[in-house]
Amino acid sequence: MIQLQYLSKNREEINKMETHVDWLGCATFRLKIGELTIFLDTYMDRVPSAPKVGLTAENVTEANFILIGHSHFDHIAGAETIALNTGATVIGSTETTNVLKGAGVDSRKLRIAQGGERYKLNESVSVKVFPSLHSCIWIPKTFDAGTNEPQTGHLYVTEDERWCCRPPANFPDSTDPKLIADIKKHRENTLGSNQIGGALCFLIETPEGSIFFQDTSGCWTGIISDIRADVAILAMAGRPNIDGEPIQGSLADYIGMMVSMLKPKSVFLGHHDDWMPPTTRDHSSDASLAPIRERISLVRPGTELVTPGYLDNTSLFV
Repeated sequence: MIQLQYLSKNREEINKMETHVDWLGCATFRLKIGELTIFLDTYMDRVPSAPKVGLTAENVTEANFILIGHSHFDHIAGAETIALNTGATVIGSTETTNVLKGAGVDSRKLRIAQGGERYKLNESVSVKVFPSLHSCIWIPKTFDAGTNEPQTGHLYVTEDERWCCRPPANFPDSTDPKLIADIKKHRENTLGSNQIGGALCFLIETPEGSIFFQDTSGCWTGIISDIRADVAILAMAGRPNIDGEPIQGSLADYIGMMVSMLKPKSVFLGHHDDWMPPTTRDHSSDASLAPIRERISLVRPGTELVTPGYLDNTSLFV
């Protein structure tokens, strides 16, 4: 009996895997689950004026899997470097796999997903893929609103009408010409597609708990309402897209809605730092996050809003 108890305890210790998460700016996170390393998006090499995150794609030496939410440059850039240097397998949309094939990534290391798939990451960790929606970037000045500023209108506009008359993005009149040149050069030389390629979200299931990840503020409520996650990593940028229509409300409303459906114990935010000044806006300050914290407390008392800095190596499931 004593020997059986010892073996049972020893097996539990073996099966228990410590899980840590690092935020790497924008919507990029690195998960370490025991010996398994998973990148959630890969955009770390940003414009010179953006804050440094402390790691570059070239310096990544360990990665088993890369999950790409969609194929825009600020999500997929760096995936080619990490995949080629580490041999990591990439899971993403058809557009994502096409972009990475064009960058020289071996097709045997690419897994196409559109939502509905479940992939085994190791003997005890798997990931479920779900279809998602991109934020409403067709709306002008979509990044200008604060976290608690409600936005209304733009409803029931057809896809043709959405894109035919959208004015080109302009820099503020006072923008340093060198900064504009840096951003244009960055866009020209950074891997990515102008096509979304079908946004995806992911539920990573481990023996200790589950982690939901999305990299843009949009969702199908009929799908999200059936998902439960212990940890939710939620994007908070632009005008959220709810079931194909722009939210009639604020970013705080969006985060509150997602938390009420997923029912997580803790929430991390992505895509809320100033990843390309001056075209983006920093929502990571205490003042900006106060409405988010209040909304989470209202809809899901007891859920914690975790606000790590870059590379803070935050423990999960403790």
